[in-house]
Amino acid sequence: MKSISSALIIGLAILFTSCKEVSKQEEVSKREIKKEIVNQLVSPVKNGSSLPSLVTTKNGALLSWVHEINDSLGELKYARLSKGEWAEPETIVQGSDWFINWADFPTISENNGNLLSHVLRKSSKETFSYDIQLNLKSATDAAWRTNLPLHTDGTKTEHGFVTILPYKEDRFFVTWLDGRNTGGGGHGHEGDMNIRAAEVAADGTVSSEVLLDAKTCSCCQTTAAITDNGPVVLYRDRTDAEIRDIAITRWVNGKWTEPKFIFNDGWEIKGCPVNGPKADAIKNDLAVAWFTAVNNEPKVQLVFSLDGGENFGTPILISDNNTMGRVDLILLDKENAIVSWMETLDKEAQIKAVKVNRSGEISKEIVVSELGASRKTGFPQMTLVGDKVHFAWTDVAKETSTIKMAYIFLNDF
Repeated sequence: MKSISSALIIGLAILFTSCKEVSKQEEVSKREIKKEIVNQLVSPVKNGSSLPSLVTTKNGALLSWVHEINDSLGELKYARLSKGEWAEPETIVQGSDWFINWADFPTISENNGNLLSHVLRKSSKETFSYDIQLNLKSATDAAWRTNLPLHTDGTKTEHGFVTILPYKEDRFFVTWLDGRNTGGGGHGHEGDMNIRAAEVAADGTVSSEVLLDAKTCSCCQTTAAITDNGPVVLYRDRTDAEIRDIAITRWVNGKWTEPKFIFNDGWEIKGCPVNGPKADAIKNDLAVAWFTAVNNEPKVQLVFSLDGGENFGTPILISDNNTMGRVDLILLDKENAIVSWMETLDKEAQIKAVKVNRSGEISKEIVVSELGASRKTGFPQMTLVGDKVHFAWTDVAKETSTIKMAYIFLNDF
């Protein structure tokens, strides 16, 4: 009996141990699968860089960023992604009088081989006094033409939060926040910030400048999309009652529509939250993601439109779990979109992304990366290249910043 009992005990021990081993193997396997979803991509960027702008092109993608050479000199650089690899970076322009800000960063765009980017150049010794300077490289030029004017008001005020999109055959649509009526110099504005738009041709000619809204929030990013009807511009508005919800104006039948809220969040806030919306369009299908914090309850929402922004469906809640906003968006088709955002995690933060169906169905959240929660990490970027969703973000370690990159296959959402 004693030997039988011993054998039974040994057998059970072996079985229990083997079960534990299988369980451990399953856990390791699950972790490996989770890690493989987010594929790290070698970045073309050196240390001392930040403020990425990432956009899709016909043959891949473009990344621009600011590299600070020293305390007084910076350079705007860019690189091209082709067949999964980054080409050698090139310098667009250098400057010792730039306004470099975590939330108001340079952008880049391409249209049929023509490249357009911008920087913010100080116009006086006042902190909040700077102009938008364009940098242009046409398809026939060997070098960049730099420091071209976008606006010509000549006021020593804020101009920034630029959106640049390819438009028509060889033009760009540009929209920005303009402080020419604010009195300038500081944030104690006497007048109102407004939002304007214009077209920029491949030779640098600026035309069709127009005032879109005479009173907006002062420092939230703008966004825009090109629909079949024409451009649409979305931004954080500002009413006399300090309601700062997301508004839209559309180019329809040769004129701009009166701005209107895409949804009545009713967020009353005395100052600018520095957290703009993001829009994307395919034909007349449009999606918009944004951050709001009504009643001090922060959340990220997404809404779809099937008629170019004339009407919107019911907002879909993406996150209300310690969200910081800082959203990005890719519209895949009329039914589906990818949304990314940041959430706080203890004293750190995470970049997260999900796939969202217009019906309200949301995929499991994917953690793209962990990063610092400070302003220095800026606004993560996301764009679609083929069957891969690419990400770029500023990583700060021991006061040194660089830009990291990764991608996720669409099928993994």
